[in-house]
Amino acid sequence: MSQASSVNPEVARVHSGVRDTCERLFRRAQEAGVLRADIDIPWTRRVYYALIHEAAQNRDEQDTATLATLVVDTLLRGAGTPHPDRL
Repeated sequence: MSQASSVNPEVARVHSGVRDTCERLFRRAQEAGVLRADIDIPWTRRVYYALIHEAAQNRDEQDTATLATLVVDTLLRGAGTPHPDRL
């Protein structure tokens, strides 16, 4: 998503649709309590894209299901231990 040119109107339209759909999904997850209420949705979307990019770069090393699990687990749980005030 970050590499393709948005000068082309069709590319820009597709990118906009993907962005809007992703942000709607994250808002629904936020409303359902899956994501924190204070999460920055556009930032989370960009992190999600970065995780997908990394998974795509490593697709020869692991199967698709494992990579998808890593993307979702990293997005929802992060890499660190929980902060005591946010348990």
